Amino acid sequence: MEVIMSGYDRLKWMILLTVIIGTFLGRMDQTIVSLAVPKIMDDFAITTSDAGWISTAYILANAVFVPIWGKLGDTRGRKRVYLWGFGIFIFGSILAGFAWDLGSMIVFRVIQAIASSADYPTAMAILTITFSDRKERGKALGIWSSAFAASAVFGPLIGGPLIDNFGWRSVFLINLPIGIIGIIMALTYIPESMSDQRSENFDWYGASSLGVALALLVLGLDRGYDWGWTSLPILLSFALSGVFLYIFYLIDSRHPEPVIDFRYLRIPSFTHTLGNNFVVFMCMMGVIFLIPVFDQTFLGYTATETGLQFIPFACFMIVGALYGSSFIGKVQTRYVIAASTLFAAFGIYLFTGLDPRSSTWDVIIPFSVMALGMGLGMAQRTVAITSLVPPEEIGSASAVLALVRNIAGAFGIALFTTILNNSIEDNVIDLSRYSSIYQHTPEVMKTVTGLISLDAQILAYHTIFIVAAIILVGGSVLALFIESKEEKRSDQKVIVEI
Repeated sequence: MEVIMSGYDRLKWMILLTVIIGTFLGRMDQTIVSLAVPKIMDDFAITTSDAGWISTAYILANAVFVPIWGKLGDTRGRKRVYLWGFGIFIFGSILAGFAWDLGSMIVFRVIQAIASSADYPTAMAILTITFSDRKERGKALGIWSSAFAASAVFGPLIGGPLIDNFGWRSVFLINLPIGIIGIIMALTYIPESMSDQRSENFDWYGASSLGVALALLVLGLDRGYDWGWTSLPILLSFALSGVFLYIFYLIDSRHPEPVIDFRYLRIPSFTHTLGNNFVVFMCMMGVIFLIPVFDQTFLGYTATETGLQFIPFACFMIVGALYGSSFIGKVQTRYVIAASTLFAAFGIYLFTGLDPRSSTWDVIIPFSVMALGMGLGMAQRTVAITSLVPPEEIGSASAVLALVRNIAGAFGIALFTTILNNSIEDNVIDLSRYSSIYQHTPEVMKTVTGLISLDAQILAYHTIFIVAAIILVGGSVLALFIESKEEKRSDQKVIVEI
């Protein structure tokens, strides 16, 4: 009996390793491709604005298909969907490696994104089914969550040498050997699982309307600053997104097998967890987007030097995820998530000390504190979500969590970029108004103008960090209303025994 259990335990951890490879590969692709964009621009003779569609197309397709894959996994088989996603991703990577112009690259990136979006909901459902013990599940989900942070670091570290030595196409073709290993492991170790309430009537109309709504929403968020937030295309994007979301609600609220079950949103702890998750990822993605800009603009760091600063970030995120999972069953979920969010808020607030004289440690220390805080709550949020829904609906619920995360990232970048630019304009006006200039020679005016512009930008970054910290404090308060099903049952049991 002991041998059997030992073998089963080893199998569980091999399943974890298998899904980590898939998650790592899919997420690394997002960061590694960004390094290749300048070379792609040269080869295809395109502008920066044109190249932006390489990322935008990926974000759009990824956001749209996450809930669809989650529902298909629950109703058609999670292993089957996971393998299909993995296989299509490799196929899309090979195609992208041989792209001949911008149009072909965008099409192939969309194929990659559609396939990559299958990983998160199916992987989370597979792990939740595999690890039935709550403490083990928390540990497994914490380790799995750390793959997200690791991919953000290894993307630049692997991508740089690949591009320098083998060209930009190598960042896509490298997915082939790694992907083959992942598929073989998935075929070997992952068992098939699906909902007992299997249906042949998939909600294609609901999925289509949700896809259009999300595509328009993410498009508006991603292109809002470039096109202008009050421009007709952006306003139409948001308006039509609202219309299609309403259509989606009308369809799914009546469908027997909806893509997103709106009953989830009637569970207070479910919506509170989603709200906290949205706030955390919004602030994290906004800060991660702006810090490299600050490094290279004001501190004079190269792209490589900036990328190296993300190594402590990833390490502390992993440590936080592992340490946070150890609290499962010992400390109530709400308190861990609230404390982790508050700790992350403190880390972001430490960035307010940055100025042009800052050292690399002035960036690394706040980064590390922020990452540790955010990592502490990763497994806890996942456990909270999966504990609130029936096992047969874990994939769909996980897809909602992933969907919120994707939208939060796009929203965070859009929001903080807008605040930054508006704040710079306001600061320039205020500094000019209250500055006294006693000499008006060309040299003096040039110096004064430069100093005002510099101060205005530094103060604008400080505003961003303060706003982000305040938002996270609000997210920590929201976390106090989270209550997992296991904890609720435990509380009720104590009351009865007393």
